[in-house]
Amino acid sequence: MKYRNLIVGMLFLLASGEALAVKYSPETNYALRCSGCHGPAGIGTEKGGIPNFQDFVGSFSTLESGRKYLMNVPGVVGSNLSNSEISEVMNYVMKKWGGESLPKTYQPFTEEEVNKLKQYDVGDVVAYRRKVAKELKEQGLPVAPYPWP
Repeated sequence: MKYRNLIVGMLFLLASGEALAVKYSPETNYALRCSGCHGPAGIGTEKGGIPNFQDFVGSFSTLESGRKYLMNVPGVVGSNLSNSEISEVMNYVMKKWGGESLPKTYQPFTEEEVNKLKQYDVGDVVAYRRKVAKELKEQGLPVAPYPWP
């Protein structure tokens, strides 16, 4: 009886998930939520329709439409990360693999921007990527090969 309230409180915390809340680094969140498709080296698989990050991903940060695209890809939408964590992972990806495609004037993603960009409905994400890729190519910026028409 003496420990009943303590046990009930602990069970409540476990059931609510509060006791399991863990803060992971951007690298760990990438490994847990992104590397399954993009791989540990960020190279993706063209045949599978997963774009290569290396020396390409930074281009998408130069346009608002590119930033909207990045916040609406299936891996981001289904990641179950907070907006703060998404911004941290995106900035990690940009700095790790943006290479020459990352502009010198790169503006890091913020929690507030992620929240705003996630509200935008891009519709068919593949069609939207084609539109953004066309804009980037017209500006002479590199874009990873992509197999889907």
